[in-house]
Amino acid sequence: MTVWQTLAIAAVSGIAVPVFQSILEGGGKVLDRFGKGINEQTRQLIFSASEQYTTNFTERHGTLKVLGMREPIELEAVYTTVQVLQDDGSQQFDSLADQEANFRQSNRRFTPSDVPTQAGLAIADTQPYLLVLGGPGSGKSTLLKRVGLEALQGKKGEFDHGCIPVFIELKRFNAGELSLEAFIGREFEISGFPEPENFTAKALEQGKFLLLLDGLDEVPSEQIHGIMEEIQDFVDRYAQNRFMISCRTGAIRGSFPRFIDVVIADFDDAQIEQFISNWFSSASDQEAETAERCWAELQKSQNAAAKELAHTPLLLTFLCRVFDRSQKFPTNRSVLYRKALRILLEEWASEKRIQLDEIYQGLHTEAEEILLSEIAYQGFQANHFFFSKRELVDPIKTFLTDNLNAPQGLDGESILNAIVVQQGIIVQRAEDVYSFSHLSLQEYLTAQYIIDNHLMTEVSQEHLSDPAWQEVFVLIAGLMRGGADDLLLAMEQRTLTLLNQTVSEIPRSLLQWASDITTEQAGKYEPTAKRAIAIALALALTPAQSLARALAPTLTKILIKALNSEASPQGLLELAQKLQNLEIFTPEPLQMLIAQLEKLDAEATDAAKLKQRCLQAFQIPAAVLEISDRDVQHLRTYLYNNQLMVRCKQAAVKVSPQTWAEIESRMLRLSSG
Repeated sequence: MTVWQTLAIAAVSGIAVPVFQSILEGGGKVLDRFGKGINEQTRQLIFSASEQYTTNFTERHGTLKVLGMREPIELEAVYTTVQVLQDDGSQQFDSLADQEANFRQSNRRFTPSDVPTQAGLAIADTQPYLLVLGGPGSGKSTLLKRVGLEALQGKKGEFDHGCIPVFIELKRFNAGELSLEAFIGREFEISGFPEPENFTAKALEQGKFLLLLDGLDEVPSEQIHGIMEEIQDFVDRYAQNRFMISCRTGAIRGSFPRFIDVVIADFDDAQIEQFISNWFSSASDQEAETAERCWAELQKSQNAAAKELAHTPLLLTFLCRVFDRSQKFPTNRSVLYRKALRILLEEWASEKRIQLDEIYQGLHTEAEEILLSEIAYQGFQANHFFFSKRELVDPIKTFLTDNLNAPQGLDGESILNAIVVQQGIIVQRAEDVYSFSHLSLQEYLTAQYIIDNHLMTEVSQEHLSDPAWQEVFVLIAGLMRGGADDLLLAMEQRTLTLLNQTVSEIPRSLLQWASDITTEQAGKYEPTAKRAIAIALALALTPAQSLARALAPTLTKILIKALNSEASPQGLLELAQKLQNLEIFTPEPLQMLIAQLEKLDAEATDAAKLKQRCLQAFQIPAAVLEISDRDVQHLRTYLYNNQLMVRCKQAAVKVSPQTWAEIESRMLRLSSG
């Protein structure tokens, strides 16, 4: 027996024995069984029953088994401190426009970062009546279970109220048939407590229970109001006990007057890192530093959108399982989002054995996914991430009306409510303000809509240069199972059109110079990369150094340092020699520059003259040196578009080698046509 089990048994029996003593003091038929007092035999019986109750509770509620796990894992092993919000910040904005503005400034986070949080265990310890709200997989049930496990430890735990925890899944009850007293009594009868009904009644009377009522939203909608009334009556009858109720956000908020409402906060970076560390805590994982590598992968910029999923414990569990199998995250992130969407659409409800409302009969998963993709796309087209109820209900009604195979007679508002409460793919952020739970899921669904409706050319024409659509383009490429050639060609055509529309000749002159000054021979760098380095070198000699840093940060840093006010020929000479060895540029410019630098006094400090020698050696067009802010912006857009094409090619399931070779040969150079 572990120390924890010993503490738990002592805590339960320490509460139970005085309760039985008070029962005996009240007289009645119990005296016939136990006599006038609790002897050693009775104490042992209570102790054994307490041991069994502790075992039952920990076996049922002390482990975690989700998303198809073959074996359960100890809750204690992976539990990460849950934070809750008493004010989730959703009501502080006056309009949808305010919500949009805040979201765009908050690094893709829907909950304001400055909203204060409190540890879930701490607030459960201070509040006798607590309603815990949150989205699917946010950790509501896990928090209730953890509070129950702490209560089992008595004074040694983090719950300091001397209560026996009772965990009750509300989906097991029907309105009119709910008898919490009978259910609690049954739990103690199963564990072997003597006189379980009398014990339950007396313990309730004395306030000896912590009642954990889990999943109010999982009750069928036609029964939820009846169940709520019965719970409220029970709380009023036995108000001296402590109560926690969990429910999905939006289902019943504000319906229990005695209760304090709290909302489970999204995991922050510290919680995500801690969860990953807990998940990969085995000896072999510690030796392989799996947790550190998983966290480092999530920190990479290309995984920023995938990291959004990690703010929800359920989807972070999914990410950890993905990394555990392959020790990396897939380059094609559409695979991740497709699975995450299906988890929310159907798998989570199935694993929890939740009976979905009748509203879903006939509205199968594929049809719902099509509906959600239309809403997601319309939001992106309108350049907003928040919706009013009308902006959601109207498309649902249109979908049902225009789709011959959609179930008829369904109510659009009821469908929206079911999606919000039962699945959490769309969540209510404030009064009449909704959004997708994760921007990455809206991006995925938008990409799916574009493919289903063959809109790749139109989207490239309208949104290629908009950074807000960046992830959508990458996901489109990953979803095009027949090949992403058409998308890449459409992106290239739009990029060239924008370049040709620029009034100034400077961007085109720079591209032509970069093509002329670099070699086409194979080497450490591909020709496209060589042209990018040449452009960066030229821009580093102009006021557009920030753009140069974005293209080639190391080269730009070295070149700027070599040409600063304390420059000497030696630093520039070493850079020129390195560039010569890399075979990026045609031989003549570097040969000329190296020969000139070798003749200069090593103590020479005239940075202006050194810069002039660079300009002469590389024959950079004089107009480029006068590049305007407008030209820089045109170049920035052009280079962004090219970089996005490369990302889409890397994310694609299939790309014709010939198509990509042709695109790459034209990249960062003027079209011969």
